[in-house]
Amino acid sequence: MSPITLNQLVALLKEYVRDAGSSVDLLLVGGLALQAYGYAERTTQDVDAEVVGDLDSLARFLRRHQVPADLGENMSGWSVVAMPPGYRERASVLLEDSGLRLRLLHPVDFVIAKLRRGTEIDIEDAVYVARRFGVPPQAVRDAAEAAVSASPRDTVIFLFRKTVEVFCGRL
Repeated sequence: MSPITLNQLVALLKEYVRDAGSSVDLLLVGGLALQAYGYAERTTQDVDAEVVGDLDSLARFLRRHQVPADLGENMSGWSVVAMPPGYRERASVLLEDSGLRLRLLHPVDFVIAKLRRGTEIDIEDAVYVARRFGVPPQAVRDAAEAAVSASPRDTVIFLFRKTVEVFCGRL
């Protein structure tokens, strides 16, 4: 399996929109989002995104093109820890082109998305974005508490808060 680039994804999505005759709106989350944020060296094997549109049809299309994808309609539900409320409204439009829209999370929301999972690579990705866009530790703490407030009470919250504090210490 070879890495996919943002340009390759855009070309595939334009083909999908043309062939399927339907529009698609992706909010990128993973390695492709990092490429869009300017981390050109960051490679990825898959597409991680929240989708507005026919998710099943898009997933089948990507599979036919040997592109693994983790797609969902609600990225907030991908973890016990919710996304900070309003993350969709804060997202910026990276590309809009006849039936295709690609969006990026606001940098602080991207950081929270990564810290919810909290692997070493996720933390490295979050550090890159926070430093690149000058996200201060207090903004991360505030967004994390907003996420916690929107989340069910669970022991995972304790671990998430610890991850946030370790992360803020690295900034």
